[in-house]
Amino acid sequence: MGAEYLHGHHESVLRSHRWRTAENSAAYLLPRLQPGQSLLDVGCGPGTITADLAALVAPGRVTALEHTDDALALARDEIARRGITNVDFMVGDVHDLLDIPDDAHDVVHAHQVLQHVADPVRALHEMRRVCKPGGVVAVRDSDYGGFVWSPEIAELDQWMRLYQRLAREAGGEPNAGRWLLGLANEVGFSEVVASSSTWCFASPEDREWWGSLWAERVTGSSFAERAVAAGVAVDDLERIAAGWRTWAASPSGWFSVLHGEILATV
Repeated sequence: MGAEYLHGHHESVLRSHRWRTAENSAAYLLPRLQPGQSLLDVGCGPGTITADLAALVAPGRVTALEHTDDALALARDEIARRGITNVDFMVGDVHDLLDIPDDAHDVVHAHQVLQHVADPVRALHEMRRVCKPGGVVAVRDSDYGGFVWSPEIAELDQWMRLYQRLAREAGGEPNAGRWLLGLANEVGFSEVVASSSTWCFASPEDREWWGSLWAERVTGSSFAERAVAAGVAVDDLERIAAGWRTWAASPSGWFSVLHGEILATV
């Protein structure tokens, strides 16, 4: 989508993405959904949110969009596994949705996309173009600068500095959540409602899940490859991973992931 995707598709990344549902990742949009609507899901990932949205707008159709065939195959597999029949699939670039005509969809949805694209204003223009008048563009992005955790662990501070650096070097904006309202105003929607929500990981089970997947991502995913290419020592990555495991093992471990959200009416 015009920038390098920092996370890649390592199993630890997919384990995180497949946890996402419409309820835990698109609750702000759900009151606007109705049966029979046409919905475009931009950057659908492994398709778990897509599948939930498809059930909510059925018999309306959902188009799942990803940047590559390989990425889209993950969503195809999830939709097939669930036996859902009202989803179509498309490879495309959110900066230039050439294969989608104007005013094609009632709802255009993007979860964790704009933080990874090179030109979020252009992407939002395209999302607005393919949305019907009176329809809604719904965008949710995390804001890494707003992440908060306890206890304080030096290795997690190091992880945050490294993530911010690598994300920007890849052409993205890791703090995108706070900028969504301003971006939408720049594009010129008729009405924009902004909100925020969080994921919170604090139970022993959630800590083990969140901490272990980040420990793996730091040492085994494309994040690790990019870090090493940028001159980070493997030993430093191992120390960061150990910090994540220390956090996960703490009975006081708590982690809040901030997201910005917009519902932008065309």
